[in-house]
Amino acid sequence: MRLLKLSVIIGAVTCAMGLVGCATSTKLNQSQPTVAPASVNYLTDANPRLGIIAAFGQEADLLLESTSDKKEYFIKGRKFVTGTLQGAPVVITLSGISMTNAAMTTQLMIDHFQLTGLVFSGIAGSLNPELHVGDVVIAKSWIAPNEVYYANKTQLPAACGTPGDVSCLGLALDNKIPPYAAQFFRQTNVMNASNYNKVALTTKIADQNIPVAFGEMKTDFPVDEKMWNIANKVQAQTQNSLEPICASKQKCYQPKIVMGKRGVSGGAFLANIEYRNYLHQYMQGDSVDMETAAVAQVAYSNEIPYIAFRSLSDLAGADHDPNVGAFFGSGVAQRNAAKLTMAFIKEWNTEK
Repeated sequence: MRLLKLSVIIGAVTCAMGLVGCATSTKLNQSQPTVAPASVNYLTDANPRLGIIAAFGQEADLLLESTSDKKEYFIKGRKFVTGTLQGAPVVITLSGISMTNAAMTTQLMIDHFQLTGLVFSGIAGSLNPELHVGDVVIAKSWIAPNEVYYANKTQLPAACGTPGDVSCLGLALDNKIPPYAAQFFRQTNVMNASNYNKVALTTKIADQNIPVAFGEMKTDFPVDEKMWNIANKVQAQTQNSLEPICASKQKCYQPKIVMGKRGVSGGAFLANIEYRNYLHQYMQGDSVDMETAAVAQVAYSNEIPYIAFRSLSDLAGADHDPNVGAFFGSGVAQRNAAKLTMAFIKEWNTEK
C-alpha cells in the first residue's frame, strides 16, 4: 500500500508540473479507445434469457423440475442449464459460497449467455431482530461492509493531509456511515460502458485536482426499479401461499415476504451480536450473506438489471433458535424461495 501511495503521488505531481505525460490511468481513460461492436458474440448461447443464480442446490433442483426444454452446459467446471420456466427463457446455475465464487459465476453467465436480467435467490442470516426465521427479504439495495479503511485509531483518517481525505490512495470514505471501531467504510470504485470516461475521484496535488479514479464511487448497488416493482406486486400475491415453518405440531409460523431496505454481503460468516447490531443500525441491513453484493456489483458493471431474494435462516449471532433446525431439515425454505422465484418470473415474462 505504501508503494501504491507513493506511485500515485509521484504520477500526479509529475502530471501537475507538466514534466511528463499524465499517469497511465488518466491516459487510458482520456484516450479514444476502439469501441467494441454493438453485436456481442456470446460464447455459448445468444438467445435472450433471464439468468437465475441460486445459492443452494436444492433450490436450483426445484426450479429445474419445473423447467422444460432443458439443455446442460459445463463451463469452467460449473453447470449452466437453459430452458423455459413459467413461459420465460432462462439459464440457471449455482453461485458457490463466497463473494469471489459469486462474482466469477455471475461474470461467466454474462459472458456465455445473453441476459435480460438477473435473479439471485438463497438463504441468509437476519440482521433485523423484528424479522423471523422463514421470512423472505427482497432488499432495495446491496452493500459490502468489508470495503473499509482499517486504521490504527478511531480518529478520522487523514492519509492525504486532511481528516477524511484518503483520495491520494485512490480511495473515498463514506462519512455518512459511522465507523465500526477503527474500520471506516469506504466507497467502491466501479466502471461500466456508460461511466468509464467520467472522473470519479480526484486528489489535490500542487493546487490542482488530479484524477485518480474513473467511473463511479458507489456506496451500494440498488436493484432494478422495474424488477423491484414486479417483486412488490408478486409479494402480495404470493405471501399467503408460502409454507409455514413448524418447530412442532402446535407451534408454526407463517412466513412473510418483506420488501426490505438493504442487504449486506461479505466474506465473513457473521456470528457476532455487536457487529450484527452495527450493520442493522448504521447500514440499515435486514439480511446478511456471503454472495449477493458481489452479484450486484458484477451486474452493475455489465449494466444488467438484477434483484435478489433471501430466505432468513436465523438471527445472525443470536443464541440457538429451535426453529433453525426445523427450517433447514424440512426443505420449506428452499420450496418457499423457489415459489417466490417462479411467481416473479411469471410476472416478469408477462410485463416484459
